[in-house]
Amino acid sequence: MSLEPQIRAALEAAFQPSLLEIVNESNLHAGHNPEAAATHDTHYRIRISASSFAGKSRVSQHREINAALKFAFDAGLHALAIEVKSGN
Repeated sequence: MSLEPQIRAALEAAFQPSLLEIVNESNLHAGHNPEAAATHDTHYRIRISASSFAGKSRVSQHREINAALKFAFDAGLHALAIEVKSGN
């Protein structure tokens, strides 16, 4: 089962985002990462905008997102590219 729906549900529950895009980039890493080739579920990019991020540093925003997705890292997520968009 793909992590994508679980990632989406966790981010929506934690941040109620006005924008949430989740891109599975595992296929881009299959040549040098055997796990990415086998599971297709190791590398993701998210673009997110939520009012709860307003006024917080990028480090703080990323820490909150990583904490919300700890279960995904525990399940084999290897890399997460995070783009926090300003605005609601």
